[in-house]
Amino acid sequence: MQVRIDTDGDGPILVWLRKDLRLTDNPALDAAVSTGRPVVPLYILDETPGVRAMGAASLWWLDKSLKALAADIEQRGGQLVLRRGKAAEVLDDLIAETSAAGVVWNRLYDKASIDRDAAIKTDLRGRGLTCKSFNASLLNEPWSVKNGSGEGYKVFTPYWRAAREHIGEVHVTPAPAALTASAKQPASDRPDDWKLHPTKPDWSTGFSIWTPGEAGAAERLETFLASKVQDYDKRDIPGVEVTSRLSPHLHFGEIGPRQIWAATRSAIAAGDVTAGQGEKFLSEVGWREFNHSILFHRPDIVTANFRPEFDAFPWNRDDTAFEAWTKGQTGYPIVDAGMRELWTTGFMHNRVRMIVASFLIKHLLIDWRQGEAWFWDTLLDADLPNNVGNWQWVAGSGADAAPYFRIFNPITQGEKFDPAGVYVRRWVPELSNLPDKLIHSPWTAVAHLTPAAKRTYSRPVVDHGQARERALAAYQSLKGG
Repeated sequence: MQVRIDTDGDGPILVWLRKDLRLTDNPALDAAVSTGRPVVPLYILDETPGVRAMGAASLWWLDKSLKALAADIEQRGGQLVLRRGKAAEVLDDLIAETSAAGVVWNRLYDKASIDRDAAIKTDLRGRGLTCKSFNASLLNEPWSVKNGSGEGYKVFTPYWRAAREHIGEVHVTPAPAALTASAKQPASDRPDDWKLHPTKPDWSTGFSIWTPGEAGAAERLETFLASKVQDYDKRDIPGVEVTSRLSPHLHFGEIGPRQIWAATRSAIAAGDVTAGQGEKFLSEVGWREFNHSILFHRPDIVTANFRPEFDAFPWNRDDTAFEAWTKGQTGYPIVDAGMRELWTTGFMHNRVRMIVASFLIKHLLIDWRQGEAWFWDTLLDADLPNNVGNWQWVAGSGADAAPYFRIFNPITQGEKFDPAGVYVRRWVPELSNLPDKLIHSPWTAVAHLTPAAKRTYSRPVVDHGQARERALAAYQSLKGG
């Protein structure tokens, strides 16, 4: 169903793009095109105070995504305008330059963005301009799914059960066939002017495995549903690539959840995907929705514990141990493999994310906020609700969190989910000659280590048994012993 807006005057419509860098199923763009007026697609590298700046890896992706989007828009007769600065000021400049009659955008759900957008909308409407926002990012907006008390859910399973009932029939609108450019076409920055590639150091060489942009997202979904989803029950095995790897594309809105939902449900209906595998995949989309709901109802959890009793947790400040963790030099192969995969590719397998997060928090007793900040800077899919929500989940301080006594043993986790050492051998090659039964505890296999491995691979920075007892004591201290 196409969304329409009414506006006075004959000026163009500005389409302020943010986390919706696509032409398909983009309600703000559809609404602008439906007016029959010229359309000015605009991306602002926003420097509004309070809005969290992207990390270095995300900026790398943004550079490629904007270039892909600009090409898609040009093929349809339009032109993407790029500007940098405070959003309200940039919009004022563009309105003046183009004599725009209105501004449309798709909504964001973190408090800083909500406050900024509300102020802009009030100002523009007060000046007689049309201003309207839409939902392009979620199956259900956070305020639409509430429990029996009229509040947001705090536990995933009942949330997702209720959320599914709200989804209804999903319609995906096609990309517009043509875009009419403004007669007063404003000047635009170039992506290269923004110098979005990481420097000091530039570690993005390994990011070349990704194809940012709407076409890359569509191809990845198609490939996943055509083959990989059939083995989705192996999704916890990091050495086997069966997950969708759509998270960076979703984060930047190169594909939307309605598209994923419709394509997956269609594949299930056609018998191309089993209901069990397809529904489990869709529940992962549901987890993303749940985290958005949690952050909307509790915006303070970006920096504060969801559960306030964790404010008294005795965190350990250990810069040396933290650096060893970031560099993949903890002496625990599954942890080190994950951190090296992250640094090299901008991505980490989901099971391994839980393992490395648990290790930082519970083995090293380092504040979850330090880990969240590192992921924010190095993950290509550093989505704020997911990043914060997942770190708090592992810490035990978040909604529907893992119990405090759940402390992943990095040795047995490796043996269970990487039994043949495929993942470890890829990312920790100095251990590649170890037999499978020893690869997750190399300190017990000194005789098998090469001289180079003996020199370069670290012994464990902490003993698992001692670290576990220390963590349990710390968590028990919150309960008064």
